[in-house]
Amino acid sequence: MAEPTIFKRIIDREIPAKIVYEDDFCLAFEDINPRAPVHLILIPKQEIASVDAISPEDVPVVGHLLLAARTIAQQLGLTNGYRLVTNCGKDAGQEVMHLHFHLLAGRPFSWPPG
Repeated sequence: MAEPTIFKRIIDREIPAKIVYEDDFCLAFEDINPRAPVHLILIPKQEIASVDAISPEDVPVVGHLLLAARTIAQQLGLTNGYRLVTNCGKDAGQEVMHLHFHLLAGRPFSWPPG
């Protein structure tokens, strides 16, 4: 049996995190290595490994994550914009095999990203 990911352990409250948002389907918390003044991690409570692992049955959960990102941005007053990023696979920089979005804000961003 595979070890639970760090995100699953945060969901289960085995590891502390600075949680900024939670509902029945998702959790958002501050990144421990922030890349912007606002850097949150938004995860589904349902274990989905990555974008590649999303099934048609997961669409309501994934759609909910996007709505939660918008809600969080509104609650934080991110009126100048924010970036929502997900990495899929090791070559893209995915370190934790649990679907997650980085919500970044508080500074200008350039394109293309690194």
